[in-house]
Amino acid sequence: MVQLYNLHPFGSQRVVPCKQEPAHFCCGQDVLFVASTAASCRVEVFAVREQGRCEALGSFATLGPVLRMAHSSAGDYLVTIEEKSKATFLRAYMNWRCMSAESSRVCVRMVGHKMEESYSETLKEQMSVVEMPLSDPPLCISCCPVNGDLLVGCKNKLVMFCLKYRVINQNLTVLDFERSLILHIDNLLPAEVAFCARHIAITTELDVLILKLEPVQQSADRTEQCIQGVSAPEKAVDGGSPSTHPLQLELDEFVICQKPVELLGEESKLCEIPVTLESTELPTEDTKHFQVQYLLFRRFAPDQSPFGFCEETKLHSVQLLPVYQTAYEETENKRNVLSLFCFFSLPHVGYLYSIGKLVELISTYQYSEKSEQAVLTPQFLHVITSRNLQCFTVRCSAAAARGEDPYIDTTVKACPPVTLDVCTLRMQLFIGPRAICHFKNHIILLTKADTEDITERRKSTRRMLSRKADSIKSRTNSESEPGWNLYIINTVSTIQLYREMVDYSRTYENVKTESCIHLLSEAHLLVRAAIMDPYFLKSDEKEDLLRAFKESCAFLGDCYSRFDTKDYHLALPYYRMSGLSMTEVLKRLVSEGDEIQTYERGFIFYLTHSLNEDSNEELSKESGNKVLQIFYLTDPVQLPHILCSPSMRNICPLTAVKYLQKVEKMMPSVVLTLTKAFLALKMGDLTMYEHEMDSYKETTLACGFIGQPRLLQQRKEGIVMPTEFAVHLKEMQPGLLVAATVALHENSKIELEEADTFFKMLCNSSENAIPQLLVDFWEALLVVSSQEEILQELLLRVTSQYVWRISRKQLPETKPLKTTEDLINSCSHFGLIVPWVTPIMSVGCSSDKGYHEDISRLQSLLCSQSINIASALPVLEPLTEDDNVGLTIRVLCNTRLGKYEEAIDQLLRRCPDAAVFYAQHELKGANQALWWNKLLPELCKRTRLTGNDCPDLISSLKAETLSIVAMELELRDFLSLLPEDGTAAFFLPHLLHCTQKKLST
Repeated sequence: MVQLYNLHPFGSQRVVPCKQEPAHFCCGQDVLFVASTAASCRVEVFAVREQGRCEALGSFATLGPVLRMAHSSAGDYLVTIEEKSKATFLRAYMNWRCMSAESSRVCVRMVGHKMEESYSETLKEQMSVVEMPLSDPPLCISCCPVNGDLLVGCKNKLVMFCLKYRVINQNLTVLDFERSLILHIDNLLPAEVAFCARHIAITTELDVLILKLEPVQQSADRTEQCIQGVSAPEKAVDGGSPSTHPLQLELDEFVICQKPVELLGEESKLCEIPVTLESTELPTEDTKHFQVQYLLFRRFAPDQSPFGFCEETKLHSVQLLPVYQTAYEETENKRNVLSLFCFFSLPHVGYLYSIGKLVELISTYQYSEKSEQAVLTPQFLHVITSRNLQCFTVRCSAAAARGEDPYIDTTVKACPPVTLDVCTLRMQLFIGPRAICHFKNHIILLTKADTEDITERRKSTRRMLSRKADSIKSRTNSESEPGWNLYIINTVSTIQLYREMVDYSRTYENVKTESCIHLLSEAHLLVRAAIMDPYFLKSDEKEDLLRAFKESCAFLGDCYSRFDTKDYHLALPYYRMSGLSMTEVLKRLVSEGDEIQTYERGFIFYLTHSLNEDSNEELSKESGNKVLQIFYLTDPVQLPHILCSPSMRNICPLTAVKYLQKVEKMMPSVVLTLTKAFLALKMGDLTMYEHEMDSYKETTLACGFIGQPRLLQQRKEGIVMPTEFAVHLKEMQPGLLVAATVALHENSKIELEEADTFFKMLCNSSENAIPQLLVDFWEALLVVSSQEEILQELLLRVTSQYVWRISRKQLPETKPLKTTEDLINSCSHFGLIVPWVTPIMSVGCSSDKGYHEDISRLQSLLCSQSINIASALPVLEPLTEDDNVGLTIRVLCNTRLGKYEEAIDQLLRRCPDAAVFYAQHELKGANQALWWNKLLPELCKRTRLTGNDCPDLISSLKAETLSIVAMELELRDFLSLLPEDGTAAFFLPHLLHCTQKKLST
């Protein structure tokens, strides 16, 4: 793996025309602040234009020499730590842009000072200095880039100031701070702090601690409580004493140091550093209460050498870097922090951690020389050593991309891994680099050469970056010392560096495969990071970056297709992200006329998956035949599946059959036979078709379609379309077609709704019409399906269709594949039709004989215990009691629902002759009381009214009803049921039978 790519990330450089030697500097949104050394207590402000051109905006005086300074984009304020009379002060400079108008007016006020209406409109036109007194001297500062809050590090504590927007009147809003929280941390002397989105990183000389402030629900009885402690465990890490946590104890000639420790996530609570929170803001309804979550603790040991300890071993350049969610048009003005990264460095090695749901080390940076300072950006890590400005690659965009889309590593999307080796893009020589900062596409570099280096500096000019013609080549101020310079180095545009990376990668194509992929991955991440920038939508390079992103995906797809790598499968997602069609990919990878060309796994993997998908792209005849040749040579088993792809519609079927015949000799299969039959239909060769279809039994052929469903149905724009094969089967072997579709459904190859569409299109039915073939499919599926939800859906569907055809007297357009008897014998969901249905159906006209099958199926369904009658009632509404069919359906439903009395009423009202048959079959057990309470009195009443004109009633009364009642009731109860005006001779035999029963017992 190549560790140093001698690329050119640095472009032109310009000298900042400072009047005094810089001591500290920092960058704003479009400006550079430069604080001079102790000789002059001033801050110079420069506007940074295109290509790093500097324009002096003015300067303002400070209280004393600036020890630390930072700018906040949110609120656009500058905060400093200044020294005067051996005391340090914390000050924030607001509205500093007014000094560009050479306004001498300055308003100095204390933090939190109440501002009245007396603040006039002139306050808008003057700079405001906010003094922030602290009980302990401030040591370090950091501004949150998200909301502008300020964190100040003091001995044993951190103080947080919230940025506030005070509304003075409708025309004037003033920035202010409110001291909101103090983090008390024992035995801690912070060297640097970093603050972002409630995450805090603290470093001492050899320790790193990362915390997160989490808001908590505060109950009513605790609102006045403002102290919250997070105690550390009593047991120290590695057996050390809690009271001696980070301190080195010097005993005589020995130095005792604690062991190196790395604690991540929950384990970092064991770091024996107690943190206590003290809320200092005035309680209001909006007051937030926090608790501390430990994220990371790491302790380093001093570097050792044969000559003892290196006294200069200490941490520097701690930084929290937010990466924002990819900007889209509808969220252009929203900057949601997607991922957060923390960087810190030792003199010879730097560490980059991802701070998210998981805290993990993602990169380690080894420097060739001792580092002075480093600055992290979403695209690069810039490090200065005693004589170099070094540029390293970073993995922030790779980690953030996975945070934004956890499913990015699929066959659809991909991203280079976070664990990709870091490399050095450039090592640029400079004399005496001392300090560095970064903003947008500019690096600010302070160099200060020793006296003996000044002569050498003139000689080494040719090795430095070229300056443009209008650059300031030397300072004319006679007071400035010749040994220092403040440079603005313009980093080249993302597109320019991307092009250089791509060009450079070609030198490794045939020599070092992994290096080529590595460099193209770097180029891809470079572009991806630029696209994730919150200002991407407003960038002039937006369209170029999007094109470069797709192009980089295409290059990576080429690599994983051409090279034999373990990650060959990545060819597929990268080609998909590139937007290239299969035809375009084939042109990139297949050499015309090269018969001995070999094809790697990545290319075959891409082709296989692309062809197995339902794509609208159709390959030309030549391209299709070339694909057939490629698969015949590399993976002949896939040929039947490839030939069924919608993309291969234009291939020559005769050529395809020849390839399949060669494969069949080696590896015969049902799918291959079906594919040959499919091609025979395309060629119109029915003899060959019949020969192939006769090779296996129909059940085997039906299961064969599971191996390749696209022989029957293909998708076009998400809709299932029947193939020529399906159309032919519909006409010649509809049973096989239905059986095959059932097999596909049961193996999750086609959904129920998709099957509906398939059969409707196959039968040229309208959207609302139900073809008989679809009903055949539903009935066949009822035989094999075991899923209760699908069963109930199918039962309702077939019931609805039966009712529709019966009510409209509509015959099916084709003969059903199975009779009612077949269904009853093969499917438990169709029950035997109860005997009492027959006498009802035999009464009246025979106009329903043409629909006997549908009537029988419907009655059979209702006679089973499968269908949910309550759900079916709305479907059955079109069938009324006016005819025999409707009567049987209503009585069957009432019987299933346990409404026997209503069923008897319906029968007595419409078909009293069937009432006794119904009672014989249904009135058993607890329902038998209806014989004598309901049926006997009603039959006697009807017989009396009609006399001898109703022989059926009389016979049923004699033969069935009275016999059963006489058997079941006591003599007294039986007598009470008999009508008073009845003929004794009619009832006498049953009275004698009842009496004999009594005597026998």
